[in-house]
Amino acid sequence: MKWIAVLALSICAIFMSAAPASAAAPDVTGKWHFVLDTPGGDRESDADFQVDGDKVTGKYGKADVAGTFKDGKMDLAFTIETEEAGTGTLKLAGTVDGDAITGNWEFTEYNGTFKATRTPAAAPATPATKPSN
Repeated sequence: MKWIAVLALSICAIFMSAAPASAAAPDVTGKWHFVLDTPGGDRESDADFQVDGDKVTGKYGKADVAGTFKDGKMDLAFTIETEEAGTGTLKLAGTVDGDAITGNWEFTEYNGTFKATRTPAAAPATPATKPSN
């Protein structure tokens, strides 16, 4: 009977000493699909970000991105041109949570909220196969 108690205590010790699994650090690198909630309806755009240290670069639509990413917080400000409102600075401030970014946007006198989702990497193309005879 003692061996059962020793076995049970050993198993408990193993589980208690195991380091808890840590979540992956937030990352904004990669391709994203943004949906901005605007007074005129949702506005969608794709983005591709690179991070070097805490500096963010890349593209938002056709615009060159500039900003920072630190401790899971993204803060971008860059010039874009829109058909509806002309040219101005788009500001995106958000928090990364896994494969999503949520936050606020500002452009000229307009503002609102946004949500972005990470775009999955494209699957490699598979070669076409010929039917066998």
